[in-house]
Amino acid sequence: MPDVRVQIAIDNWAPRFTAQGVDPNDFASTTRHLERWDQWLDAWCAAGDVHAGLARDAEARGRRLTAGEAWVRAALCYHFAKFVWMVDLARHRAAADQAVRSLYAAHRLLDPSAERVEIPFEGATMVGNLRRPPGASRPPLVLLIAGLDSTKEEFFNWENVFLARGMATFSLDGPGQGETGHALPIRHDYETPVAAALDALSRRSDLDPARVGAAGVSLGGYYAPRAAAFEPRLRAVAAIGGPYSFAPRWSDLPAITRETFMRHSGATTEDEARTRSGKLDLSGVLARVKQPFLVVFGKLDRLIPWQDAERVAAEAPNAELVMYPEGNHVCNNIPYKYRPLVGDWMREQLA
Repeated sequence: MPDVRVQIAIDNWAPRFTAQGVDPNDFASTTRHLERWDQWLDAWCAAGDVHAGLARDAEARGRRLTAGEAWVRAALCYHFAKFVWMVDLARHRAAADQAVRSLYAAHRLLDPSAERVEIPFEGATMVGNLRRPPGASRPPLVLLIAGLDSTKEEFFNWENVFLARGMATFSLDGPGQGETGHALPIRHDYETPVAAALDALSRRSDLDPARVGAAGVSLGGYYAPRAAAFEPRLRAVAAIGGPYSFAPRWSDLPAITRETFMRHSGATTEDEARTRSGKLDLSGVLARVKQPFLVVFGKLDRLIPWQDAERVAAEAPNAELVMYPEGNHVCNNIPYKYRPLVGDWMREQLA
């Protein structure tokens, strides 16, 4: 029988893996024989190596599409190897670096126009991936905001939802996230990094700075409305599976989630992490979110209570709540419902 941490990861996040593009057979075969949490990273890195090998072989044969798709799968495996795994931070970083390299290999083959964008920010560098829909001269832009343990390397298929609808995407690793998180910890005032990103992107001639929206998932569902409250350049905002306030559920969160927050917040003890989590709170903020605001939530969410979504929607003056009775966290068990909904809604707001 797997230990508690392995079982928690399987129970809470299995649909997320497959929704983002991990093959269900890979998920089953990789997790089936895991007994200890310290085995998790190696098992998923081994799965990533399989897909990286397939990618190299396909590219050597000139099969660019096959190779690119295999690189996406490799990136996801390396990302999920370390996403809430804080056992050995050196190995965590190595897997993260493999995920970054693999996704850029996928971009090279599947979307050569994709760009890595580096943004100076408070003595460090924020990193994001910009992708633009083919044939569009100045498309609207959607900022895709990750959560506590997601990064831009997880978002290739999420980006495609918006690209297929004529919108550019910018998947941002903000403070405490992905590559940027190596230098900058989580911060509650996420409007500050969003403003820096918009400053950089607004100087481009191949995007329409007057038509910008933001979509955040999980803790990104806090970051996105928080940013919209203070950043008028965001014309629309969507939050999928986001909390109203992070701290009240602290003791109920899985231990691996608390450990992940502690690491990414820069806290040295769990008590300090709990205190820092208290700053992630939308009370007194939502009245400032005047933009069209789509709140999407699943009533079977095991990490955040569904009542949070009702409270968020009630306090924002222009919010629309879509509650899926069968949805889990971020509704990743029903991506065929929430993703087209968010993509179509955002296109309509930025038309």
